[in-house]
Amino acid sequence: QVTLEESGGGSVQSGGSLRLSCAVSMIRYSAYCMGWFRQAPGKEREGVATLQPDDSTVYAASVEGRFTISHDFAKRTLYLQMNSLKPEDTAMYYCAAGCPISLSRAGDDDYYWGQGTQVTVSS
Repeated sequence: QVTLEESGGGSVQSGGSLRLSCAVSMIRYSAYCMGWFRQAPGKEREGVATLQPDDSTVYAASVEGRFTISHDFAKRTLYLQMNSLKPEDTAMYYCAAGCPISLSRAGDDDYYWGQGTQVTVSS
């Protein structure tokens, strides 16, 4: 069984930073593909960043250079460091696990999903 639990969301002013965490419970953690996705009100869920088992990463163009995805193997935790936040980053952020993983695939059945953590950026 796979469980994912996000934390670290909150409200911040434009230009601020937040770090999201995702506690991961799964067998063969080291072999899993993982990522962060987000969904703003009235919009479809979109990919933000992905992390492969070989530690390669892919970012959405809208967050490239501002967000960093990483993980701590010993703590079985996935992170998303978000800097220079903008109001358009406001969304519910979800942690996802499953291979293959892609920014362009964000369906309910594509991966295991966490419950989400809200990020709100004010101007």
